Amino acid sequence: MQGFSFGIPQKIWVGEDMTGKAADLLKAAGLNKVLVVSDRMLAQTGLVDKLVSALEEKGLLADLFLDVEANPSVETVEKAVADYRKCHAQGLVALGGGSPMDVAKALGILVAYGGDLRDYEGVGKVPGPIVPFLAMPTTAGTGSEVTSFAVITDYGQNGENKDAGYKFTISSEYVLPVFAVLDSEMITSLPKRVAASTGIDAIVHALEAYISKGATPFSEAMSEKALELLGSHIKTFVEDRTRKDDARAMMVGSNLAGIAFSHARLGDVHAMAHPVSGFFHVAHGEANAVLLPAVLDFNESCCMEKYGKIYRILSGRPDAVYEKGMLSRFFRQLNESLGIGYTLSDLGVEEHAIPAMAADAMKSGNVAVNPRETTIEDIERMYKEAM
Repeated sequence: MQGFSFGIPQKIWVGEDMTGKAADLLKAAGLNKVLVVSDRMLAQTGLVDKLVSALEEKGLLADLFLDVEANPSVETVEKAVADYRKCHAQGLVALGGGSPMDVAKALGILVAYGGDLRDYEGVGKVPGPIVPFLAMPTTAGTGSEVTSFAVITDYGQNGENKDAGYKFTISSEYVLPVFAVLDSEMITSLPKRVAASTGIDAIVHALEAYISKGATPFSEAMSEKALELLGSHIKTFVEDRTRKDDARAMMVGSNLAGIAFSHARLGDVHAMAHPVSGFFHVAHGEANAVLLPAVLDFNESCCMEKYGKIYRILSGRPDAVYEKGMLSRFFRQLNESLGIGYTLSDLGVEEHAIPAMAADAMKSGNVAVNPRETTIEDIERMYKEAM
């Protein structure tokens, strides 16, 4: 075993009806005015109003930025920066899934240090702490509240490539939220399709971190517990999102999966999913779900022992003897049971884009830690299998 390090620098709270707790944390941090970064769909559910009311009850002022889209763009971040400066906020609250949190992280960088967001692409290019912010996830999937990554879509300097954006990643411990509040009530009104795709996303986080070349005993422990919680509860949660025990288990499982991949990185599934979302505006979790079986088959020769452990955890069969292909078949069946499109074609992906998507996928640092060495020809072949 090689040497490694780990740490969870944030304080994380888990419970129900936690908006008041969020307000207390912001007040204790010395903030008097915040910008709430969210989206219009969440605003329609009443969750944004609930949070703002809790903040105002504690004497905090709050302005809103609700123009976050799926797969948020550089232009969206720049608009958020302008709003932040205009309202003279002192900090941020990211309310939502991975997209609002990515925008909040990127916004915090530009407010603190300026420049072009694209200049921060890669690892360790953020020079220091960013604007303080609190994260409240409203999906059980991204784990973004505990990950040191922000993923933003670049459509070109003047937005000239609107049909084929490049998703780039900023990686820095400085983009982590100061606080994370996991309120299970925030996910009990999720649409079924969103609950399914984000739940699978969380499972893929735990799975890819588990088999990553960068895995450590710490990240493996986080992955195993995440897989146990997510695998035991995803079907019942998706079927009935009001079940609070299932909701809490999904939120904690997603969080632990986020901690795992923040330490161990991911693999080919995520490297390939980002171009699918950037080129065809496919939901990230659905892209992961549909690509996963092909990537599992590709990696299997390197991971038989770990595949067996994953299969036994997810299937609830602790004595199962693992045989080749069992894990990919398990996920094909799980996808179908959750109503997720069975192929990339079902999601609107067109085969002519495979060479360009493969070229983008190979730029991802996740390919380097995938358990099996991967060429661009391998990526193209897996895309075609998933079609």
